[in-house]
Amino acid sequence: MTLASSKGNGKMVAFPRGLTSIAASVVILAMFLIFASWLLVSFPIGSAIRGYFYGVDGKIVLPASKNVDYSYSNSSSGSNLELPTMNSNSSVVVNNEKAQVSIRSVEKDSMASESNVEPSSSGKDSVDLKNNATLEKPTELPKLSSRATEKKADMSGFPSSNTSESNSVDSGCDLYNGKWFYDPQGPSYTNNSCPVITQMQNCQGNGRPDKEYENWRWKPSKCDLPRFDAKKFLELMRGKALAFIGDSVARNQMESMLCLLWQASIYTLKLPVSWLNPLFHIEQFLGFEILEQWYVREWIVEVPQNRGNKRMQRWHFVSTSVMIVRLWSSWLVRETTEKIDFAPEGVTKLHLDAPDDKLMEFIPNFDVIVISSGHWFAKQSVYVLNNEIVGGQLWWPNGSPPMKVNNVDAFGISVGTILSAILTHPNYTGLTIVRSFSPDHYEGGAWNTGGSCTGKEKPLAIGELVENGFTNIMHEKQVSGFERAVKKATNKSKLRLMDITEVFSYRHDGHPGPYRNPDPNKITKRGPDGKPPPQDCLHWCMPGPIDIWNELVLEIIRREFEGNRNSSS
Repeated sequence: MTLASSKGNGKMVAFPRGLTSIAASVVILAMFLIFASWLLVSFPIGSAIRGYFYGVDGKIVLPASKNVDYSYSNSSSGSNLELPTMNSNSSVVVNNEKAQVSIRSVEKDSMASESNVEPSSSGKDSVDLKNNATLEKPTELPKLSSRATEKKADMSGFPSSNTSESNSVDSGCDLYNGKWFYDPQGPSYTNNSCPVITQMQNCQGNGRPDKEYENWRWKPSKCDLPRFDAKKFLELMRGKALAFIGDSVARNQMESMLCLLWQASIYTLKLPVSWLNPLFHIEQFLGFEILEQWYVREWIVEVPQNRGNKRMQRWHFVSTSVMIVRLWSSWLVRETTEKIDFAPEGVTKLHLDAPDDKLMEFIPNFDVIVISSGHWFAKQSVYVLNNEIVGGQLWWPNGSPPMKVNNVDAFGISVGTILSAILTHPNYTGLTIVRSFSPDHYEGGAWNTGGSCTGKEKPLAIGELVENGFTNIMHEKQVSGFERAVKKATNKSKLRLMDITEVFSYRHDGHPGPYRNPDPNKITKRGPDGKPPPQDCLHWCMPGPIDIWNELVLEIIRREFEGNRNSSS
């Protein structure tokens, strides 16, 4: 029996229907996988997915042969200065209760404009994950003799903390006793990947020829200080506001925090080239770039919204409702210019016994405050206590009564005043972190008398540190003011001292120096007379050592917040 041919054009030849269906299904499935991968990376739902696509949970491998250690020491045997140095580190818990306070929108414009103390002066870096050696742990150093214990102030008159000792910020280890070590992995961002760096601190953009100052990290002797984890920070601070309060060095730290957090908004998808070859160069219209054997695409999923003004800069991370704020306050106390007694109108008067009113009105809006000051006390000002002129800086008329308060004493009084105001504010229940006095590194003079930090490319080693008497006494006065404020505390807020002064005295390599602007014709070498060019040895390069400050801030917040969660569970 012969089967009749099917009706239609006898010349048409077709592939079996099953094979066509399979080919179409493969193409559709491949496109679905690519689209699904993009969705998962853009909106990650778990650490496993994040680790698979961009390796945040993987072990980072660094060649041990490049690891160089500089130990941290506080020996004062080589110092012939008569000024005393601080011999203890204070840290206090006022209470462990934490209120969640939402930040209000403020658009007032009466804050004084910012100016620096000194004259004017980042796609992600790729990380090699192919090696098998882990970062070598620096050897443990003995505790510094001058800071043998971290003192907890006695707050027995206030409600006791529920936080267990193992979770409190004072437990674990001393974060400020350790060593600097070289980390080949480098910084978390570059000067090109962060759009908020002030030009004066953009050292690479301003032509600084060396880069190794970016690679030195701090290692406490008895614990680890993790690299800054932007996603961890935003999760811990979800729904909260953090404020940096102070002068241009506080602004420097705020910008470092923003640069570190900016990296949390960048998502990277990597697919093997072999996956896309069968799809006839589909990568061309999906926006991938070819890097070696990978197709790579990056997305900036969230750009923080700048809702600030000159008085108050505010950056809002919408996905976690985190607000990063900067409030300018040069001296942290009340500042006036009207005539008082023999001090004429126009000269700045500092009322050392009254906090900055423009600052205090915002305090209840913040959950975490990082506060700092000190360097403006080198500027001209008149000191007032109980409406009486008691001293001045770069101002004291001939024939005036003997000066009772100098600029160093005035700084100590101001610290006690502002911290007492915060610790007694009836509507503030947050965490206050006092960042200790930031050391400068002008050698051979002051900022305006030929001081220089040019040519410093790595941290000081043991035995190389020359004690700075002014830095030491400013640190001592700051801690004394801190301790006086603790005794006056009445609210349920918490207070921490982030004691970076001695640690960062070793980082003379971290300042812009003469690289303060992008002018290709700027002078960066000493002149024929041996005088150095104008330079900035106070503020910090970005990226650079100042990023460690925010690693310490994150660690303090982590211990505080996670400790409270553990104690309440």
